[in-house]
Amino acid sequence: YHVTCHGPDGKLKWEDDIENLVTTAGKNDLLDKYLSGSAYTAAWYLGLVASSPTYNAADTMSSHAGWTESTVYSNSTRVAASWNSAASASKASNAAAFNINASGTVAGCFLTTGSAKSGTTGILYSAGTFTGGARAVDNGDTMNVTYTGSLT
Repeated sequence: YHVTCHGPDGKLKWEDDIENLVTTAGKNDLLDKYLSGSAYTAAWYLGLVASSPTYNAADTMSSHAGWTESTVYSNSTRVAASWNSAASASKASNAAAFNINASGTVAGCFLTTGSAKSGTTGILYSAGTFTGGARAVDNGDTMNVTYTGSLT
């Protein structure tokens, strides 16, 4: 994940690149969809993680005891991810804008098929924590989140 946070004046407050854990459910979903050869339509959403998370490969949207979702943004749902074409064994999303409407901290991001804020359905593909720990956000800030998946 690549994340930037801009204040209400448009100036960059901070940015971070996040390494992520791809969950077992996410890996299984990828393999089932690609290798089964069946057609499907993917809808993906980016979410924010509250402070001090720990992740586990067994995490799912309905069971992730080591972290909680942050909903300090005014968007009515998690922000939809739109994708660029794959190149050089990587696929990146366009920046998803979170309109921050409360002061607080955000510690990371996640990618899921569920759109509902604080929802527990859908497939949790991945999650990651900021390299420098939780970051402060304020009412009026905008966080832009880009996800890039790579196969090596």
